[in-house]
Amino acid sequence: MTRNPAPTIAALLAAAALAVPASAQDILAPEVRGRPAEDTDEWVVTVRGAALLTPSWLGSDDISLSLVPDVRVQYGDELFASIPEGLGWNAIKGDGWKIGPLAKVRFGRSEENGGSPFQIFGRSDDLQGMGDIGASAEVGGFAEKRFGSQGQWEARAEVLKGFGGHDGVVANTSLDYRTRLGRASLRVGPRLNLASGGFMDTYFGIDAGQSARTGLAPYDADGGVLSYGMGASLVQPLSRRSAISAFGNVERLGGEPGRSPLIEERGQRLQLSVGVGYGYRFGL
Repeated sequence: MTRNPAPTIAALLAAAALAVPASAQDILAPEVRGRPAEDTDEWVVTVRGAALLTPSWLGSDDISLSLVPDVRVQYGDELFASIPEGLGWNAIKGDGWKIGPLAKVRFGRSEENGGSPFQIFGRSDDLQGMGDIGASAEVGGFAEKRFGSQGQWEARAEVLKGFGGHDGVVANTSLDYRTRLGRASLRVGPRLNLASGGFMDTYFGIDAGQSARTGLAPYDADGGVLSYGMGASLVQPLSRRSAISAFGNVERLGGEPGRSPLIEERGQRLQLSVGVGYGYRFGL
């Protein structure tokens, strides 16, 4: 079996990732982790489409509908690449642990509509005068631990440094309880996301120029809690290789972003996201 196509697949994923909204990444990511026990192929590809209702931008009080494609490529239990998960390597495995390097793309923000090319409706003009934020590469690592009598609990943490649109540090943490409902699988649990001042000021700070253009008061955002809340997903197999899923998050922005005049006057701290998707996997 040749392995030459792998760089091409990774490059395509990286290019496709630039067009997907950040909120879509957040609610899709828990859905695509894990490898079905019956898969014996070295390379496994999962192709999926999802319809998402998400805030038009992080902190927005407007809701947008997007139709988002997603492709996940996995080599054994070693390498994985997908739009929400990023590109990663399970370098250390054992006793329920997975630890390794991770790289992601965080999609920027447009002052014209705050959304993505996949939006069907719900574009927002609340960011007029704030300027655009470019896409960022985020590089770092992750640690994941399954525990409990049947491995029904899963704790995960990611720490990533940004390059490009923002130069801050973000840390994403989650704790999920996993169980079966008939043939369906359910996972639910809390989320806590932290960010440094470099990230917070890029997305929620207001400098003198932005203040003059928008009428919003200047604001310097420090590091701290970005958001906290709960996430859940339900996956129902349709066949050995296909499934439908429903997933969502309810989160509240932390104090630093919540005190920004951008959020106080043009957005809201409570953020709701829901979606449904269909996926089909095959071996290479």
